[in-house]
Amino acid sequence: MKKRVLATRENLPGRGLDRLSESAELVAWPGADKPGPADLAGLAPGVSGVLALGNDPVDAALMDAAGPSLRVIALASMGFDNVDRAAAAERGIVVTHTPRVLAETTADLTFALILAARRRLGAAGASLAEGSWGLFRMHDYLGLDVHGATLGLIGYGQIGRAVARRAHGFGMRVIHHDPYAPDDDLSTSVGLAALLADADVVSLHVPLTEETRHLISARELAAMKPTATLVSTSRGGVVDEAALLDAVREGRLHSAGLDVFEREPMGRELSPLVAEPNVIALPHIGSATEATRAAMVDLAVDNILDVLAERPARTPLPGSTGVAGTPQLNAHPA
Repeated sequence: MKKRVLATRENLPGRGLDRLSESAELVAWPGADKPGPADLAGLAPGVSGVLALGNDPVDAALMDAAGPSLRVIALASMGFDNVDRAAAAERGIVVTHTPRVLAETTADLTFALILAARRRLGAAGASLAEGSWGLFRMHDYLGLDVHGATLGLIGYGQIGRAVARRAHGFGMRVIHHDPYAPDDDLSTSVGLAALLADADVVSLHVPLTEETRHLISARELAAMKPTATLVSTSRGGVVDEAALLDAVREGRLHSAGLDVFEREPMGRELSPLVAEPNVIALPHIGSATEATRAAMVDLAVDNILDVLAERPARTPLPGSTGVAGTPQLNAHPA
């Protein structure tokens, strides 16, 4: 008899769900909107696995609704802050994510944000669209150079290293702050205070945890150069958005490039940062290419199939054994 697996969405890129349905009885949330905790809990009784997107809630109530049959929660994302990891650990449920497959694609998007924010492409493009481009004037749309600038990476895992490789192509000097990552041939390890004071571009590549929530607050923003740019493709909660808005509006920070926000999705109630001319704002599209999103779903499906077949998961959360029934450990994501 096939085991039941819950997918938090019924339409996902690639053929991953087709493969999953060949080996399991697939039940999927059919709604067009993001499901809430109660929506998913209502579909969960008796499932052995859950395939979730990175911002769909997987809480203790869902795990309890599934019951003792639940053995694996597979995220089609690199981040994992949407999962109650403590509850999963208590129940011996394997939690997996999708590292590696999205690192290069997210690094591309990160560098696009760096270029767009530093060169003020948002304001320049909006002026053109509004019909405001009349006389050519030397002082219009003046940005700041990327080539030769210093890039500071907070978090130096797979995505951070991929961004560092791109930065070297622009002749940038690269430094990073990450207690788990020493110097290498791409970047020099420095303290957080030194990075904030020295970097022309600060790019965030850390998971959202209790330790990293509002890692960039008013104090850290005040330590940055007024000509600096803040870029984030990690998680919205890493940045205090109110403090960032004040810093940009008051000219204490040159610009920002954001792919993530504290509240996602926004709908029509937009963060005020979206309307700022010196902020490039995108709707969490760091991994949004056809090939990468399909690869993420495929890897999540592989993790589910492996655990349900009594094999170790391919990409369990860092520190986890990836074996069902074994308490899950927390560690820094390399």
